[in-house]
Amino acid sequence: MAIIVLVDVGNALDSRTLEDNTYLFDNMKLQGSEGEGTGDLVTAINGSYWSDGSQASEQVLNWLPYSLGSIPPTVPRGYEADRARQSDLEALADLSALANRPPEGADMGSQLHEIHRSVGARVKSTGHGQGRPGGKILDVTGSVVTSDNAAAHSYPAPVITDIYGEAVDEKIIYPAEYGSPDLVTDGWYWSATVDTSKPGTYGYTMRIQLHSLVRKGEELLWDPVNLTCQSRLRITREPKRNAFTKAGMGMLPLP
Repeated sequence: MAIIVLVDVGNALDSRTLEDNTYLFDNMKLQGSEGEGTGDLVTAINGSYWSDGSQASEQVLNWLPYSLGSIPPTVPRGYEADRARQSDLEALADLSALANRPPEGADMGSQLHEIHRSVGARVKSTGHGQGRPGGKILDVTGSVVTSDNAAAHSYPAPVITDIYGEAVDEKIIYPAEYGSPDLVTDGWYWSATVDTSKPGTYGYTMRIQLHSLVRKGEELLWDPVNLTCQSRLRITREPKRNAFTKAGMGMLPLP
């Protein structure tokens, strides 16, 4: 079972809160989840059970955070590095053309300034967050951003740094961060097994790290900002059902 945590990073950083800036989705709507696409998602977890009424299975949750209004996570892994490298090659070509051009009547200073701008603005990591490493700043179209229009940049994806609260304290879920070959999540994701033997509704809190672009002196830095948002799980003894036929456990109803 997957829970998508979609964050409007720009507005969240401006208001310093995830309230009204987070949209949660899961793949259990047909099983009874409520609040899809809002900040008040209640994820339905239906455990199968034995004939004596006891729960017969666990469920597994995966949390996947994404940024609204940023470069899509589905682009190739090296997309940003390729775009940054391309801007360097274009600047070198322009510099070579300028060097071979007769200097008479040419405003060398202004042309060098334009070439410098086309290279783009570089940004460093502060070193105490989990955001993307230093590199060039891109906008949502993948174009390199210059230092004088950095306001139009694409934000790094949100990072879940902890999951805690009632559902963890009551031992309903056992969350942990795992390594993964899925490069969309930078090789890490949060997952949890669910104890479906305890019906009820349980809340939990996600600590989410965003990254704000700040200028310190002559440098641009990704500065981590830690915020929290809440969600809930509703454990029931309803049987798991086939999403296509709505049938319960057992053989599919074949004609």
